[in-house]
Amino acid sequence: MRNIKDESNLSEKKILLRLDLNVPLDNGKIVDTTRIDKIVPTISFLLKKNAKVIILSHMGRPKGKIVDKLSLKPVCEYLKNKINENVKLITTNLKGIETADLFNNRDEKIIMLENLRFYVEEEKNNNEFAKHLANLADIYVNEAFSCSHRMHASIFEITKFLPSYAGLQLNKEINALTKITSEIKKPITCIIGGSKISSKINIIKNLIPKFDNIIIVGAMANNILKYKGHNIGKSIQEDGCDKIIEEIFSLSVKESCKIIYPEDVTVGKNLNGLPEIKELNGILEDDLILDIGPKSIENINNIIEKSSTILWNGPAGYFENPNFAKGSLEIIKKIIKKNKTNTIYSVAGGGDTVALLNSVNAIHNFDFVSTAGGAFLEYLEGKELPGIKALN
Repeated sequence: MRNIKDESNLSEKKILLRLDLNVPLDNGKIVDTTRIDKIVPTISFLLKKNAKVIILSHMGRPKGKIVDKLSLKPVCEYLKNKINENVKLITTNLKGIETADLFNNRDEKIIMLENLRFYVEEEKNNNEFAKHLANLADIYVNEAFSCSHRMHASIFEITKFLPSYAGLQLNKEINALTKITSEIKKPITCIIGGSKISSKINIIKNLIPKFDNIIIVGAMANNILKYKGHNIGKSIQEDGCDKIIEEIFSLSVKESCKIIYPEDVTVGKNLNGLPEIKELNGILEDDLILDIGPKSIENINNIIEKSSTILWNGPAGYFENPNFAKGSLEIIKKIIKKNKTNTIYSVAGGGDTVALLNSVNAIHNFDFVSTAGGAFLEYLEGKELPGIKALN
């Protein structure tokens, strides 16, 4: 991939900058600004190069219709204040806009086009729509890794019509993922959680041959505990997983990868309940497993201590209730401690993991934190992402 920082002449060039500004909104207010904050360095870089920036993004799933509550206006206002520059939002019909309509004022440096998914052509990867967007600028930059698993017009088809580059953030994301999937410094450990083991099976199968340890936590671990003959009470579980679990353990033996799961747990009677530490043979029918226990924490931290690289996708418990956040918080502390001594390369990703790290202001204490959801997971599965393929 060509990186935009390697382009020598950007002065007065119009740059179509594809971002993922699909942030959570509550009554028009932005709930989490992480995705916006992470792309500020790219915008600053382009402005320093005296380029004109045309921002492309989507918001939500309007399905080709104009939905006022999915307007990019709140994002535009936040970005304006964040970078202390005027950002003009174009709300007129995008298909009627020509390049002559943009940057008529010499002081205008940044223009944001309204939600691309207001147009059905975007998700259909429409050739004419992509060509129309391309005609607005001189250069295309993909800075939306989190959308790069989608074959959409502004991600894939558009690269056929303009010189196309990877953005600074997208390049960082690829470099970070390469370090945990290809250019690995061993020993390497993956901590993986989530509610459904079936949704992560392809990731686990792809990582087992490359990793030394796979630590399974969260609701996914309940399935393994049940498979191993332990009572899990009324804990979250997924039916019909025995074959998947057999496959995981069989492959792990073949590839000499250790599968680690909880040795003890923290339970409650409900999500808002009080915590009680229990051995695996002491779980009652009305118990709900909501976190790992102290033995499990110690074991995981010992593995982290011996690891040179770590990937984390999925909290260890129901961290939304502080009573069941200890497992996740202890893991964070251990990784941060290792990071400070430069003895580990740490990558974290996934919505819940990012929310957890945000809740304790720990995002900047990891080497890389991915805000990509589906693209992050598909990359870990070993899939080729259309948006990345288009840049190659």
